[in-house]
Amino acid sequence: MQTFASKNPTKLMLGLALALLPAAAMAQPTNGGGFTSRDGEQLYRAICQGCHMADGKGAQGAGMYPALAGNPRLAAGLYAALVVRQGKNGMPPVGNFLDDEQVAAVVNFVRTHFGNTYQDALTADDVKKLGKRP
Repeated sequence: MQTFASKNPTKLMLGLALALLPAAAMAQPTNGGGFTSRDGEQLYRAICQGCHMADGKGAQGAGMYPALAGNPRLAAGLYAALVVRQGKNGMPPVGNFLDDEQVAAVVNFVRTHFGNTYQDALTADDVKKLGKRP
């Protein structure tokens, strides 16, 4: 017996993409592929929550998406910024679509939400010190 997904994979993907439009509308990509929002929460909702979930608890299934909630690795803000910019394991280098200010904003959001209480905020200058993008 074939399911809707097996008979219509293109329609399924289109449906999934349309379901994500409300979140993506908050941080629209520019024509160059980057995002315009400067708000860390909006960037998280548009880019990160698809894998790390709205509550930051991550997920397992088709892949392993680590929890950001209560994650002690976030104590080092530059580590988090480096992962956003360059990717790690299955995470793509999302920083290719964000400038240094946006990377700092999304990292600061994650480090101060989801049970994380790291108050030493990153700046765009901190992120810039990571060097050239991949």
